[in-house]
Amino acid sequence: MLTQSIVDTAVRAALAEDAPWGDLTAELAIPADLGISTRLVARESGVFAGGAMVRETFRQADARIEITDLVEDGAVFAAGEVLARVAGPARGVLTGERVALNFAQRLCGVATLTSRFVTAVAHTSARIADTRKTTPGLRALEKHAVRAGGGVNHRFSLSDAIMVKDNHLAALGAFDTATTTRALRLLRERAGHTTAIIVEVDRLDQLDAVLAADITGVLLDNFPLDDLSMAVQRIAGSVVAEASGGVSLETVASIAETGVDVISVGQLTHGARALDLGLDAD
Repeated sequence: MLTQSIVDTAVRAALAEDAPWGDLTAELAIPADLGISTRLVARESGVFAGGAMVRETFRQADARIEITDLVEDGAVFAAGEVLARVAGPARGVLTGERVALNFAQRLCGVATLTSRFVTAVAHTSARIADTRKTTPGLRALEKHAVRAGGGVNHRFSLSDAIMVKDNHLAALGAFDTATTTRALRLLRERAGHTTAIIVEVDRLDQLDAVLAADITGVLLDNFPLDDLSMAVQRIAGSVVAEASGGVSLETVASIAETGVDVISVGQLTHGARALDLGLDAD
């Protein structure tokens, strides 16, 4: 989903925000013909993401800048490791420096946190998925970083799949088994046969009404572990069983061990800390 158009637009907006009328310091302090050679260095260990953003930032800053030895997205790195070399006109390098670092630090943070969740459930068959709790305007970038960290993407937008939550059912007046099943069956009739329908439940007693309809998956929201295990047994592989709500690095393994297929974690994007990276001049 990280197309060149998305990369180009995000970088253009970031550079316009950071240097709307040019880089006053670089233009007045740095000679136009001066070159510089720098290294993108990791100050701490992590998982890399955002290579396309680094390349595009420096390309837009000055097309003569050369990027070499750029590590691939998904690569694991250690503190002190050189992640890329950036060389060219000093004005362009210095103008693009902060924007390139902002993108790389943010996306490396998402990829690194995702990898920790993935590692925590590696002994199970559960997959770690992101949510729509992303930075406005940067969703494609952050979801790409989740994949770089070993996670999978949930729906990208409201247009991708049907997800019926408690407020949807309340708006439809579906408060009991019969009305819930009827509403979901009508929804299936209206939706295309290839459209996924996921229904959120937050109590065990809601499950039978949902399973009686022709749906794709059940989102088990904030279930206690015992109830989560019972729900998985009742679902018995008939639909995708997804857990969400209150997921942390401390709890994710226990949640995965209940047998759920997917664990969606908002923290991957809204709670990730930017990694410490620097651009050091040779």
